[in-house]
Amino acid sequence: MAPSAQLFPRLIAPRVAEALLDTRAVMLAGPRQAGKTTLAKQFESDRMRYLSLDTPAVLDVARRDPLGFVRGLDRAIIDEVQRAPDLLLAIKQSVDDDPRPGRFLLTGSANLMALPTVADSLAGRMETLHLLPLAQSEIHGGHGRWLEAAFAGDLPAPTKLMLGPDLVRTALDGGYPEAISRAEPRRRAAWARQYIDALIQRDVREIAEIHKADALSQLLRALAAVAGQPCNFVQLGGQLGIDQKTAMRYLAVFEQLYLVRRIPVWSPGNALKRLVKTARFQFVDSGLLAALSGISAVTLARDRGPLGRALESFVFGELLKMVSWSDSAWHLSHYRDHDGYEVDFVVENERGEVAGIEVKAGATVRDGDLRGLRKLATLAGQRFVAGIVLYDGAETLPMGDKLRLSPLSSLWI
Repeated sequence: MAPSAQLFPRLIAPRVAEALLDTRAVMLAGPRQAGKTTLAKQFESDRMRYLSLDTPAVLDVARRDPLGFVRGLDRAIIDEVQRAPDLLLAIKQSVDDDPRPGRFLLTGSANLMALPTVADSLAGRMETLHLLPLAQSEIHGGHGRWLEAAFAGDLPAPTKLMLGPDLVRTALDGGYPEAISRAEPRRRAAWARQYIDALIQRDVREIAEIHKADALSQLLRALAAVAGQPCNFVQLGGQLGIDQKTAMRYLAVFEQLYLVRRIPVWSPGNALKRLVKTARFQFVDSGLLAALSGISAVTLARDRGPLGRALESFVFGELLKMVSWSDSAWHLSHYRDHDGYEVDFVVENERGEVAGIEVKAGATVRDGDLRGLRKLATLAGQRFVAGIVLYDGAETLPMGDKLRLSPLSSLWI
């Protein structure tokens, strides 16, 4: 039986419930098909009405008369609110007139809070939480506190060890419930391709009025080929026949739709001139990256080269999900300098403590694999609390002062 045949508890649910107790409006934002509607409906009641803007009649009224639409609502769940952005201004007026907490639970498949007019109008009135595709800790019953354990220097052994082909399959599957419910890899890949096509044909046009679907598809596939690597948008755009400004605009749309995420450069504050500042980004879901790149267990049997790219995307997605439900504030970045030192992911907590994470696709880790983490430890000084190499192995081992080797499947403790 495929793992998503059951309904998995979402680790962000307590944060949604808490926010509704003291905040006038709560936005549950995230990609389509990640499970927002399923989670939002758990808060439906006689006093909390559910309305979906995917229903044509409801959408028509919301677009024609947003003030009238909201005026008739006491407390409500409004699904896919990005389809009628003017509703947000009507909701602002409503919650200003009646500031009781928990009046609106909204869901959105585009990050509307990235738009300055929306963010300014709802500042202080709405809390935004991000629901991403299923995390492995949600699928396997973990508590999702890997980051807290890593910073405390107390990473336990995995509760469900996953190695070799099983680990590869998990990374290539990604976390979308509909995708992982399909038993065959080729059927999961088919779902992912159709999902991407539907986003480009519908959602991109709704939020950005971009009609060059072919150019969008080509850029997204080109980005998949260089995910996790420094990306020169002048060169990339030139290869596709678009200028840098257009390429960057398209990338911003992909970010709004939760397809990709830009990863900033970590800086210790005194070595800026040595940093490589070229943009780096990563796909939020490794299953979509695999589908766009044509990576499968069959292709990896011939060439394991792309596996590292898929695993980095997989780890990045897991880290993002942990951040989304954590009570603490975390900042994700990467490190790379002109001397060739790099760290896949640098995590900083609200106290300014720093941990580095390296992702290795193999079961063997050599001393040279630690050089980036050692450089990070030197730069961060007393703020450095952990350097972790995640690998396709079974043992959790110390590798030096504050450095540790840990199985990739420790992520879902």
